[in-house]
Amino acid sequence: MANVIAKGLREHSYAVDIATDGNAALYQVSINDYDLIILDILLPGRDGFEVCREIRGRGETTPVLMLTARAAVDDRVEGFEAGADDYLTKPFSFRELLARVKALLRRETRLRPDVLQIGDLIVDSASHRVSRANREVALTAKEYALLEYLAQHMGQLVSRADIATHVWDDSFDPFSNTIEVYMNRLRKKIDENHSNKLLHTRRGEGYILESRN
Repeated sequence: MANVIAKGLREHSYAVDIATDGNAALYQVSINDYDLIILDILLPGRDGFEVCREIRGRGETTPVLMLTARAAVDDRVEGFEAGADDYLTKPFSFRELLARVKALLRRETRLRPDVLQIGDLIVDSASHRVSRANREVALTAKEYALLEYLAQHMGQLVSRADIATHVWDDSFDPFSNTIEVYMNRLRKKIDENHSNKLLHTRRGEGYILESRN
């Protein structure tokens, strides 16, 4: 199930790490900065309730969506008391899971606008649509995820390490040229045929999305 959920989320431009037991989950949370945690209750070793309590005990405020085959009211109450933000009972449709993920992320980033604009470039995070000079730009899921991350940090230098962590996942090879390949694709789609270039490289440091006119 974890692999199926991860595959579906990656197809919707999310970077996903998988932990196969409670201890692994706690370790992953301790070394990474996550926007959302999807937590199954019936984990090997330490169960989801215990993992959630420890996460909250550490002061972590990351939204937690709990998954379980238990539909009893007492189990749902225990999940909320452990610190979960939402609760989804198996079996469930991926569409419902995705809707709850989006709702929790919106709640967490409610101060961030849905529409980001840099010059004549518009990135709509609600619909995942991009346009420049009033013309729609067709992007793959990963190209969109990269552009959205840059847009969320417009005017700021974003390093390769930041991109690898937030746009890809723990299977990313830091020695590959994947990021450069995707940046070149974005430049062709975003900046080609435009005199005002928005995607800029600072050699050896990272990338900046900004209008310099």
